[in-house]
Amino acid sequence: MKRLFAVYGFSGFGREVCPVLQSQLEGQPRDSAPCEVVYIDDAATDGQMLNGLEVHTFNSFLNKPADERQVVVAIADAAIRQKLTHRCEQAGVPQFSVRAENVVELDNVEIGEGSILCPFVTLTSDIKIGKSFHANIYSYVAHDCVIGDYVTFAPRVNCNGNVHIGDCAYIGTGAVFKQGTPRRPLVVGKGAVVAAGAVVTKNVPAGATVFGNPAVPLTRANLEARRDRG
Repeated sequence: MKRLFAVYGFSGFGREVCPVLQSQLEGQPRDSAPCEVVYIDDAATDGQMLNGLEVHTFNSFLNKPADERQVVVAIADAAIRQKLTHRCEQAGVPQFSVRAENVVELDNVEIGEGSILCPFVTLTSDIKIGKSFHANIYSYVAHDCVIGDYVTFAPRVNCNGNVHIGDCAYIGTGAVFKQGTPRRPLVVGKGAVVAAGAVVTKNVPAGATVFGNPAVPLTRANLEARRDRG
């Protein structure tokens, strides 16, 4: 029996995820079925290789001989990730999750399928996370957080306790969230974007983009005011 695992997307993030996946598979029992790892990219050409691995279009991946095949989508854009996940589901290809060996996870953490937890990620206690969550290196999620589907954390995101983040939100590198409370969690709406380095102290509406310290909506007036102060 041969198992085929694919990383969908061979941009920079996909190339970071693949070695983590290979290490994860190497840690499986010796009597497990043999595994092969490939990339999927819809612009791939016949015979293309990347870092010693084959690159396939989605259709050629489906036609590659294997007894079992699974995919993880390693693309940061939530809308594209969601579209490709649905494509895999329609083709009957299940998702799997990638998890670095040094991820720290404490008590009562729920996380959906298709997640990618990169090296040095920390998840503490009583956390609920949806499917296809990406947590890049050194990101942190504290107690009593609720995170939706297709949420992306760039590197070094600090998500303190009692924060609720809606589906498809994108959180930029080094963003920090003020801790909420059980009665009044800090809420980031669906599809919101938090810019790199932002310090979020108030709720973020759905679809909004915020930046700065403290984080404010991305408007011409706010940009001009920050420039005047800086």
